[in-house]
Amino acid sequence: MSRACTHRAVSWGQRWGALPLSLRVGAGLCSALVLVALLSWVWTPYPATAIDMAARLQGPSASHWLGTDAYGRDVASQLLVGARSSLAVGLAAVGLGLLVGASLGLLAAARPGWVDVLVQRVADVSLAFPALLTAIVLAAVWGPGMGNAVVAIALFNIPIFARLARATALGIWSRDYVLAARACGKDRWRITWEHVLPNMAAVLIVQASSQFALAILAEAALSYLGLGTQAPQPSWGRMLSEAQTLLYQAPLLAVFPGVAIALSVLGLNLLGDGLRDWIDPRQPPARH
Repeated sequence: MSRACTHRAVSWGQRWGALPLSLRVGAGLCSALVLVALLSWVWTPYPATAIDMAARLQGPSASHWLGTDAYGRDVASQLLVGARSSLAVGLAAVGLGLLVGASLGLLAAARPGWVDVLVQRVADVSLAFPALLTAIVLAAVWGPGMGNAVVAIALFNIPIFARLARATALGIWSRDYVLAARACGKDRWRITWEHVLPNMAAVLIVQASSQFALAILAEAALSYLGLGTQAPQPSWGRMLSEAQTLLYQAPLLAVFPGVAIALSVLGLNLLGDGLRDWIDPRQPPARH
């Protein structure tokens, strides 16, 4: 039994070592981000929204590992809960964009003609409105909030996934196994579900990881401008906004959320590049 366990451990170690370095580093950083977000649900050093004016603007110490902000709130606790907000917005926005965008792309590829042209033109028009501009419009109509940030980022992701899904699906439609399926009498929707979608899933997953990184950046930017996550819910972007007036007095207040955003985006980008290199090793390796 010990030999079998040792052989199994060596086998897993060899498989892990055979993966691209970018995939391993990205997976490690993303796993840390997820673990931090999950940890914030069950434990934080202090309540993230607890105000203690007597302890305001303290530096890192044994009682407050990363110090406190202008309201005496524990910075480490805010970073933990802020990871939860970033992941929630990213998952919702990218998931919605992937679901709607991939469906439109598959529809355009399966129905060439006016349906294909309509989907392409709608995607082109949607790309003319970036997430920040869309969020400003939504905030003017319904007010700022996390929900509007999710909708704005998702609307920006839909045409990206639609164009990618359409281009990938068109290439799959010309494959021999699809032609054989059509010769067997399968209709277009069954071919799309059984043959096209499974063979393009890997491409969509790689793109989703890259869009996730952009979604975290967009959420931070919207919160920085006051259009995203609202107080008292902690957010990395709003932590940066609150720290900008205290850069000379307490510069670490801006450093910690900035590093958190940078590591999260770096991990997701490395994960996407590593997945691309692992799934299709014929492509040239990504440059970092």
